[in-house]
Amino acid sequence: MSTSSPEAVKKLLENMQTDLRSLSMECKKKFPPVKEAAESGIVKIKTIAARNSDILATLKENSSEVVQPFLMGCGTKEPKITQLCLAAIQRLMSHEVVSEAAAGNIINMLWQLMENGLEELKLLQTVLVLLTTNTVVHDQVLSKAIVLCFRLHFTKDNITNNTAAATVRQVVTVVFERMVAEDERFKDIVEQPPPVQGNTNRRSVSTLRPSAKDAYMLFQDLCQLVNADAPYWLVGMTEMTRTFGLELLESVLNDFPGVFLQHQEFSFLLKERVCPLVIKLFSPNIKFRQGNSSAASPAPVEKPYFPICMRLLRVVSVLIKHFYSLLVTECEIFLSLLVKFLDGEKPQWLRAVAVESVHRLCVQPHLLRSFCLSYDMKQHSTKVFRDIVNALGSFIQSLFIVLNTGNPAATNTSTGGSGAQGAAQGGPGAGGQGGSLTTQAAFEYRGTWIPLMTVSVQGSAKATYLEMLDKVEPPSIPEGYAMSVAFSALLDLVRGITSMIERELAEEEAAVRREANPDQNTQPEPGAHLVWEEMVSACWCGLLAALSLLLDASTDETATESILKAELTVAVLCGRLGLVTPRDAFITAICKASLPPHYALTVLSSNTANLNNKAYSIQGQSVQIISSSSESHQQVVAVGQPLSVQPQGTVVLTAKNIQCMRTLLNLAHCHGAVLGTSWQLVLATLQHLVWILGLKPGFGGALKPGRAVEGPSTVLTTAVMTDLPVISNILSRLFESSQYLADVSLHHLISALCSLSLEAVEMAYGTNKEPSLFAVAKLLETGLVNMDRIEILWRPLTGHLLDKVCQHPNARMREWGAEAVTSLIKAGLAYKHNPPLAQNQRLQLLLLNPLKELSNVLHADIRQKQLESVLQILQSQGDSLGPGWPLVLGVIGAIRNDQGESLIRTAFQCLQLVVTDFLPTMPCACLQIVVDVAGSFGLQNQELNISLTSIGLLWNISDYFFQRGEAITQELEREEAALQKQAQEKGEPLNRPFHPAPPFDCLWLCLYAKLGQLCVDPRPAVRKSAGQTMFSTIAAHGTLLQQSTWHIVVWKVLFHLLDCVRKSSTTADKEKIESGGGNILIHHSRDTAEKQWAETWVLTLAGVARIFNTRRYLLQQLGDFFKAWEVLLDHIQSAALSKNSEVSLAALKSFQEILQIATPVKDSAMPTNALAAMGVPPILIDPLSALGPGRPLLRSDSMLERLTSYNGAELQVPSPGEELALEDAALWWSAWNTWYRTGTDSTRPPNGGTGTDRPSFVPSQPFLTALVQIVPALYQHIKTVFSMEDLRRLGVILHGAVSIPISSDASPFILPSYTEAVLTSLQEAVLTALDVLQKAICVGPENLQVMYPAIFEQLLLFVEFSCKPPQYGKMETKHVANAKYNQAEWVALNYVPFAERSLEVVVDLYHKTACHKAVINEKVLQNIIKTLRMPLGLKYGCPSESTWKLAVSSLLKVLSAGLPVARQHASSGMFDTMWPELANAFEDFLFTKSTPPDNVSIQEFQKNEAIDVEVVQLISTEILPFAIFIPKDFVGQIMAMLNKGSIHSQSSSFTEAEVDVRMREEFSKVCFETLLQFSFSNKVSTPQEGYISRMALSVLLKRSQDVLRRYVDDERLSGRCPLPSGQRMKLDCQLLRQQVTEIIFVLKAISTLMDSLKKTQPENVDGTTWAQVIALYPTLVECITCSSSEVSSALKEAMGPFKDFMQPPVSRVQNGES
Repeated sequence: MSTSSPEAVKKLLENMQTDLRSLSMECKKKFPPVKEAAESGIVKIKTIAARNSDILATLKENSSEVVQPFLMGCGTKEPKITQLCLAAIQRLMSHEVVSEAAAGNIINMLWQLMENGLEELKLLQTVLVLLTTNTVVHDQVLSKAIVLCFRLHFTKDNITNNTAAATVRQVVTVVFERMVAEDERFKDIVEQPPPVQGNTNRRSVSTLRPSAKDAYMLFQDLCQLVNADAPYWLVGMTEMTRTFGLELLESVLNDFPGVFLQHQEFSFLLKERVCPLVIKLFSPNIKFRQGNSSAASPAPVEKPYFPICMRLLRVVSVLIKHFYSLLVTECEIFLSLLVKFLDGEKPQWLRAVAVESVHRLCVQPHLLRSFCLSYDMKQHSTKVFRDIVNALGSFIQSLFIVLNTGNPAATNTSTGGSGAQGAAQGGPGAGGQGGSLTTQAAFEYRGTWIPLMTVSVQGSAKATYLEMLDKVEPPSIPEGYAMSVAFSALLDLVRGITSMIERELAEEEAAVRREANPDQNTQPEPGAHLVWEEMVSACWCGLLAALSLLLDASTDETATESILKAELTVAVLCGRLGLVTPRDAFITAICKASLPPHYALTVLSSNTANLNNKAYSIQGQSVQIISSSSESHQQVVAVGQPLSVQPQGTVVLTAKNIQCMRTLLNLAHCHGAVLGTSWQLVLATLQHLVWILGLKPGFGGALKPGRAVEGPSTVLTTAVMTDLPVISNILSRLFESSQYLADVSLHHLISALCSLSLEAVEMAYGTNKEPSLFAVAKLLETGLVNMDRIEILWRPLTGHLLDKVCQHPNARMREWGAEAVTSLIKAGLAYKHNPPLAQNQRLQLLLLNPLKELSNVLHADIRQKQLESVLQILQSQGDSLGPGWPLVLGVIGAIRNDQGESLIRTAFQCLQLVVTDFLPTMPCACLQIVVDVAGSFGLQNQELNISLTSIGLLWNISDYFFQRGEAITQELEREEAALQKQAQEKGEPLNRPFHPAPPFDCLWLCLYAKLGQLCVDPRPAVRKSAGQTMFSTIAAHGTLLQQSTWHIVVWKVLFHLLDCVRKSSTTADKEKIESGGGNILIHHSRDTAEKQWAETWVLTLAGVARIFNTRRYLLQQLGDFFKAWEVLLDHIQSAALSKNSEVSLAALKSFQEILQIATPVKDSAMPTNALAAMGVPPILIDPLSALGPGRPLLRSDSMLERLTSYNGAELQVPSPGEELALEDAALWWSAWNTWYRTGTDSTRPPNGGTGTDRPSFVPSQPFLTALVQIVPALYQHIKTVFSMEDLRRLGVILHGAVSIPISSDASPFILPSYTEAVLTSLQEAVLTALDVLQKAICVGPENLQVMYPAIFEQLLLFVEFSCKPPQYGKMETKHVANAKYNQAEWVALNYVPFAERSLEVVVDLYHKTACHKAVINEKVLQNIIKTLRMPLGLKYGCPSESTWKLAVSSLLKVLSAGLPVARQHASSGMFDTMWPELANAFEDFLFTKSTPPDNVSIQEFQKNEAIDVEVVQLISTEILPFAIFIPKDFVGQIMAMLNKGSIHSQSSSFTEAEVDVRMREEFSKVCFETLLQFSFSNKVSTPQEGYISRMALSVLLKRSQDVLRRYVDDERLSGRCPLPSGQRMKLDCQLLRQQVTEIIFVLKAISTLMDSLKKTQPENVDGTTWAQVIALYPTLVECITCSSSEVSSALKEAMGPFKDFMQPPVSRVQNGES
């Protein structure tokens, strides 16, 4: 009956009234308010029923009031009343007449009851009814209701707890069902947001609809609670367990996956809350290690908790299953964790639940495939799929190891015990084995026995421990359970993956077949192959490790069959996908299982060493597939002798071996198409089985039972006897029928045989036992059977015999191999080939090739055998060898330094035979090889005599070329034409050494090249002999070469040789060589490798220079003589810069030699344009683009421009004579650049380093002298293009050269004694060079004269050396004068004579050039003065006294010539800067700061003073009279100086006798007279002249005032002081006398001045002058008291004239005022 039918409504009203009445009755006494409320409730209901048609709706509207009495009733807390009220409320709810507000009130009331612990089950029932019957409860009210249920779940009453748990589960489901229903309702109205993609950002909850929002808040809080955080929405929670929370989460995720996939908000929760939570909760399990005691580790690790862990794994399974696409990264983490839980260190129960979870994944191949796509195939991602398989594998491996350690959770008590225990715990399969445990299928490995249970149906994953939700303690796991689950998982994985890929492969193949009907769309998705290959690649290693171990441990035929089937399936799948490595690995595993256990390490290791490492060491577990225990559980079917290194003992074959062998044969028969290279594994295994079964190869390779003598009798059971004929037949037919095989298969067969042979070779190492020659015999047999197509298998066949057999240390095997090779070669040459060998050159070479290959064998016996066979071949087929000659010569020439003298001697005898007998019979093309071979004997270092003899052979060969030249030329040219034609047809260039030189010339070039190699041999004797032979050969036979070949000789032979020698010399060892072998002593000039190489360098450079000299005419006709010239110069340059003085000096000699080449006479044969012929490009080369390591100089002007600018006209087509000049100019210019670079580098001072570091190399004086001496000669040739810049560069080098010190041990030979003023030869050369330049400039054209200033600059630099010797880098040098030779490492030269000579040159040159425009413009005079300032200023401080005297006289000479010029050009401003410099020079000299030495005699002093006077006289005659042309400042400075000079300067150090002289009285006097002379000038013709007079007057008056005042002061002092001692008095008297003469002098001057002032016109006298004159008067008055009569009379004369000034002068109008 519906709740809304009229009957139901009527019944509801009645029941409500009844309930209210009962309530009223119950509360009448105790609770009057409740009674009243109940009664008014009855009235209310009656009213509603009477007035409204839709009673239910009205009831719902008024439900708050209707419910109120019942709520009050519950508030009484009386059980009876409460029960009554709750029943009534439930009835209202079930009729859906409760409004939202009422529902809230009800929930609040229920909450109070719950808090008081009343009617708990009734409360839960009420909540459930409220939430399931309607949807009015939302948001906070709903959350309160849910919290109430949770709170009741945690009471102490079991029934309440369980009921509450069920209620909570139902409520949670209801909340989500509401959301699903809500989504369904709105589906058509609002468009759903698209399903979430990966990592979209969180959206705000406000966008959710009500039910969805409740579900969201609830799920979010469940996550919070499981994470032990406070909930946001479920307010009031007091307690919560993680297990319960996880169960709720799992049920929601499992039952409502759509919610999470469709709503981004929920996806967000999944990613941001659930996954991190799961990962966090897993952490105890991750960190925990079995057996970690808390005492050992400082912080105890939280133990894994079974209930949580198991539930987490369930959650993870759900997440991976439903949300894999959404949570790619998270799933990667979960899967990695899952893999970690399989570790042996984890508890047994944890591993069991983990392996169950893995099994769940393994039965879903499509899920595994998506793992592979999402992880393994992505870069930088975890290889998840691979890890799962590897983990399973290592899990299985660990079970065999871990169980022995006695884990408490799974102690290996006894077989029966563990079975019983399993049964008691509901362990699957414990009872399913049918009673007897002895026949139970099991695995056994090294004493560990693990039973095998039936855990699930094939292809499904039924879990046991993942379902134990009621267990709190971890269950104990029955023995064998984990192994059984893992085994099932492994097989299901293989089955699932292989069948899925095979199915897709089949579909793909079908699609390919149906390509004719393109309408059928069954193509697999692109990249399918990649996925398959990746899946197999990822899992094969792990599978192989696990399956091999299981196969080894299996004791059950069915299990063995399953494992073999799995291995076979994977191997075939790999073969179909073309994955060779895994295919071979699985076949190897089957092969190993076919053989007795300890064979597994020896037989196949050579084939699969690389696989073993991969397959059997997964995740650090190293499990060897050998077991001593396996045999005991297997039926033995055969006993035999092993084919192994140790001859003793026997091996047994078991039934399992035979079972595997059958699988192997099955593989070969059914799946041969996919085997390929795996044939060798199969054949190798079968070969060993055959050996064990006692079958030995007889004649022709047939297998028959061997003789008993071979070893212990072979025991075979009847079971095996029946199989033997089959095996024997298969193998015999295989080899006989090899002639019918396809080429590819034949190759695989040969390859497999080679491998078998290789195994025999390996076995024969280190043993004297007879080696197994089975494979070698079969190879020979196969070769002989297939002689008609021998080309196909010749290379692999002979290759193996040569590489492996012939090189074997076992002499028997090695000999056999060489025999086999030579037999095959002979058989090949004897066989009637079609076409015959004579016409099939290629085949002949192919057959002969192994003979050559034998040369690579290191064993002397093989080489001896080879050379013997060469001798046989020469004797029997020498004439018909034809194209085989190169190979035979190659064999003779294959000598190596490690072969010992005897072999080299034998081979050399062969060569001598060839040179004497066979040169005329062999093709001329082989002559070059003969040269090479002879050369290689020269280069061997075992026997010096053979080397020297072979150089002689080369000389003989060159004679043969010379005699048979024409015949050889013709034959070579014919052959060349044929080769050229072939090359053109192929469209390739002709490949031949030294192409395109003519072929005969090429022979010579090869000969030269060989000799060139010998010229750089490490042994000096060989180098010398080869060098002499080479230069002699070029001299003797060079005329045969064509002109173009000379080009190659120059570039490829001579220059190449120079390069090599240069390189070797620069890198040669400097270690001393004690003796030259035996008792030969070595001269000290050759006692290091470096010195021996230096000799070679000198000889080579001289040889090449000589060729350039003698063949100049020929070479000049080559296209690029200019370039060659530059390269030769570059070699000379690098030799000159070599750190070896022998080489550097020799290089300069070579330089001089090639510079003396006379220009060849021109004749009609020379090309018209010599420049073009030389390869000088039209712009006449940029002279500094020199080749080689020359340092490029950046030049703006090409040489052509220089020549044209010099000749002053555009260059027309030159006449023949001009051409030569032009060409020579280019060569000379290049030579100049080389000189420049050599000079720059050799004179550049060393960088950095203090004086203690010895510089690497300092050039010697002879070298520098030779270098500078080249300049004058070279300059004569380049003067036409010699520029200012070149002059500057030359200067730098000359300066550098002169600055270089001399090593102390050389100094006695070079340095003159310090006292002699002599120049060294280097200094002479430098001055000579500058002299040549100066003279050339003098007679040269006008435009050359701009170089004068640069010459001056250079000379002045040298002049400075007199006071400041040059530094060479930072080297410390000492003067000879103050250093004993042995103390100083470097001795500086005495630069004074050099500097003084330079100064003399400067003076001479300036006299000649003072008026020259360039000299004026470049301020040369100023520079001279500036330079002289240093010695003038130092004066007595100069190193040599002669210096400053020369400087003064030079200054005077220069000024006498220069001052007139300066005055003449005063207006141009050219000399403005010179005047201050001159003033300073005078000042520095006349008032020097240096004191004269104490030992200067009076006469000397007077001479020096005379020089000072001379300077002042120059001022008075040459400067002051011409003041109008001179700057005022300068005149002012001069006046001030004269003033200073006219005052006596005294020094306290004078002795009394010297006072008169040393006061420089004469000098003072001259100064004063000069001042006076210029004061009394009364004829003022120009303002300028007036100005000098005024200035002189002013200075004079100032000085007079000073002298008078000083005199007065002295007088006053002497009057006061007591008389001093006698000596002091004497000195005072002298000083006084001197002062008296000075004052008389001044007073006379004043009177003279007064006279001249009177005579002068008043307007000519300046106002200030009058003031100064009058100011003198008071001072004169003060002098009256003086004691000297001489002073008194002079004073009278001076004061007399002042009377004229006593009256005021005539008044005159000034500035308009009277």
